[in-house]
Amino acid sequence: MSSTGNQELPGILMLHGFLGSGEDWKQYADRLQNDYTCFMPDLPGHGATPAPHGITGTFEAIGDSLAELAGKIHPAPLHLVGYSMGGRLALYLALHYPEQFRSTVIISSSPGLKNPEEKALRCESDKRIARRITTDFDSFLDSWYGLQLFTTLKKHPLFSEVFERRKANDPEALAAALKQLSTGCQPSLWEKLSENSLHTGFFVGEKDRKYVEIGRQMVNLCPNSELFIFPGCGHTLHIENRQLFLERLTGFLAGTP
Repeated sequence: MSSTGNQELPGILMLHGFLGSGEDWKQYADRLQNDYTCFMPDLPGHGATPAPHGITGTFEAIGDSLAELAGKIHPAPLHLVGYSMGGRLALYLALHYPEQFRSTVIISSSPGLKNPEEKALRCESDKRIARRITTDFDSFLDSWYGLQLFTTLKKHPLFSEVFERRKANDPEALAAALKQLSTGCQPSLWEKLSENSLHTGFFVGEKDRKYVEIGRQMVNLCPNSELFIFPGCGHTLHIENRQLFLERLTGFLAGTP
């Protein structure tokens, strides 16, 4: 696991999204290292971490193992930052292990799906995507980044760099991760939002309309929370406007009691 900073500084656990790795956070961690220690694990099936398997590879088990990790890597409660898939895991941690964390920043993410039928359909859809990942990874990547979700990212100068990093993943490991960590396979956290006790920020891109609406719903249900909408940005707001992301992140962290 990559880390930066001094152990005597406040800590941040940073969780990447699907297809990513801990390396995705390095540019931000380097900017934060004078004030924070940043911990950037590769989630199961990504980077150097093996694919999840069996009961130890479920969404809940992976969340529980991250809570155990958080207790070992830093003596004080950590701040949490998670993007997309990593945001769903961060929200799970905040709601199930609040004593281990100080605050949560959830980027372009959700508490899962409420409707059991919708969950089942999504789970089956993700299994089909997993099969495609293992049979034609290059074609999958092209179609994945062809989704409307990533329209603004594809126009960004950093897109080619991001795309090349994604190609370095192991397709078999990614497919296994998708089957365990997809939105359709996780428990819904909507019902637990009202129990939130941590200072929580929901970061969404203005052009990512689905997640703007989800963010508005979450902030209405979640005590101690704020919604931050990033002008002109889509789903990958932290890549599309790095400077604004860092400004809002550091401001949010500084405002945490």
